Amino acid sequence: MPSSPPSDARLRLIAESYQRLTGKPLLTEMPQRDDELRNAMWHAPFAIVAHGTEDDPIFFYGNLYALQNFEMSFEEFAQLPSRLSAEPVVQEAREAALAKVAQRGYIDGYSGMRVAKGGRRFMITDCTIWNLLDAQGGFHGQAAIFVARAY
Repeated sequence: MPSSPPSDARLRLIAESYQRLTGKPLLTEMPQRDDELRNAMWHAPFAIVAHGTEDDPIFFYGNLYALQNFEMSFEEFAQLPSRLSAEPVVQEAREAALAKVAQRGYIDGYSGMRVAKGGRRFMITDCTIWNLLDAQGGFHGQAAIFVARAY
């Protein structure tokens, strides 16, 4: 579980922007201390992933649930362009969903096929994708939560 002041600030941004955009807390109980938030997000019973604002956005966070489904270490995942989390045949649908998020702030109810490092395919369901916006409206990337289903 990664830990540093910058990564803790990003975790707080994930949680706070979700609350601002959806009106719901990311976690049932939102911890106030950084170490508690880090632990709660890391062990959440659903995936939490986020990518930055690079030209080809790269994941900067994936919790334990996400890493297990993608069959990657945190270090591997944190180098993965987010577009490569989807198979080439579904990347167009993924891009269309992200474009809607960019316009509306967030979407929910998204589902789509993803592929693990070892080639295993899995379906993400009950997915909410949102913009990472700070309190002043500055854009810092996008994040998503989902559950995975075997395919």
